[in-house]
Order: sequence, then C-alpha cells, then structure tokens
Amino acid sequence: MKSYLTKTRIRYSETDQMRVVYHGNYAQFFELGRTEWLRSLGVTYKDMETKGIMLPVISLNCNFIKSALYDDVLTIKTILKKQPMVKIEFDYEITNQNDELICTGSTALVFVNSKTMKPTRCPDYLLKGLGF
Repeated sequence: MKSYLTKTRIRYSETDQMRVVYHGNYAQFFELGRTEWLRSLGVTYKDMETKGIMLPVISLNCNFIKSALYDDVLTIKTILKKQPMVKIEFDYEITNQNDELICTGSTALVFVNSKTMKPTRCPDYLLKGLGF
C-alpha cells in the first residue's frame, strides 16, 4: 500500500533527564507521519475538518525496540494498511540516522461526520488521491 517518509530531529524538550525520548511522544511522531502522508496526497486535516470530516484515533499500538536520543534524526515511515472505508489504518516504522529500527506501531482512525458525530465513509477525494 501507499507509504510516505517523514523526518524529524529530536528536540531537548522531547527527552527525559537521560536524554531519551519520552515514550508518550511516539504518538505525536505517528501523528506527524499521518499528517504529512495526507499532505503528500494534497489533503490536510484542516481541509477535511472544513468539509465536515474528523478523524479521531480509536486505537494505538507502539512497540519500543531501541531508545531514540536527543538530537537523533528519525525517519517515520507511514504505511497505509488497506483501502480505507469507515476506518483508516496505518503501520509505522521509525528508524534513526543510522537506519536502526527504533519503534514500530499502528493506529486506526474513524471518519466521523462533524455535524452528526457519527461514523461516515472515507471521503471520495481521499480515495481518488489514493487511486481507489
């Protein structure tokens, strides 16, 4: 399926006293990967929300393999698992500047109509951007 690479440098504020990335920041790295993946398709969260679609996360899984440290450059590989319907699912692989695998993970999000707050189908413009 379609994947996208995003790079980020670890800032001091993202680490603990040992200069190791705090585990809670990985959810933000996954979000960064997703938003840049969407942007690469010409879609932004802002545009989707303007058109009445929200994308809440309904599950998040993270597997820590190696510590990421202050000033490391991470590459977040965001991979679409399958064609989105009402739900959209991603896998993630995060590596450091030495191509060492730091973390793997996954998320699932649901398309929600912002007026009714009920699940809805993936917007056609996103499916078109994905080639479906």
